[in-house]
Amino acid sequence: MDYPLCTTDQISDPGSKSFEVQHGRKNVALFIVLKDGDFNGYINSCPHTGANLEWQEDQFLDMDNMFIQCSTHDALFEIDSGKCIAGPCIGDALQPVELVIEDGQISARL
Repeated sequence: MDYPLCTTDQISDPGSKSFEVQHGRKNVALFIVLKDGDFNGYINSCPHTGANLEWQEDQFLDMDNMFIQCSTHDALFEIDSGKCIAGPCIGDALQPVELVIEDGQISARL
């Protein structure tokens, strides 16, 4: 099922945005990162603790906008793969979310 999230122009490049959708009986927190024209979606849950990743609302990237950074233990994740490259969960990865982009609208396919 596709869940409409936002339009492509609502996320700056580089930038990120969080969302919550109701999937069946459960709420699913997810986020999108836009970097160099590429959109990547992930479940908003650190593989180490299960905590949400963002520092502040819609803030998932490190200060250099090079990696996704977990606010709890500073783990760093590659933007394009979700793979953890630093911190307590090295080798783990964020759970990807399939994004569908049509006519400027971004939807999550869950």
